[in-house]
Amino acid sequence: MGYVDTWDEFVERSVQMFRTDPDSTRYVMKYRHCDGMLVLKVTDNKECLKFKTDQAQDAKKMEKLNNIFFMLMSRGPDAEMSEVTGKELTEAQPARKGRGKKQ
Repeated sequence: MGYVDTWDEFVERSVQMFRTDPDSTRYVMKYRHCDGMLVLKVTDNKECLKFKTDQAQDAKKMEKLNNIFFMLMSRGPDAEMSEVTGKELTEAQPARKGRGKKQ
């Protein structure tokens, strides 16, 4: 149970693990504020993948991985990964209206 070195490898292996055994695969994230460390773990009770980071910009990557797992869990393990892109995600969100003073 070692740590995966690169983000892309972690995502690729995690998605493959989920597609192989979706009923047993679990995804856990843990943030330790005192260390400023984010640890992501994906396991299927046979293999365990872990990725840790202390970089703030990796929070966006984690959000994208969450969306990938949500999509796979809701649409099934055979869903296309190309459906999860930044453009589609922002278009699906409602536009925010500014909070100005009433005139």
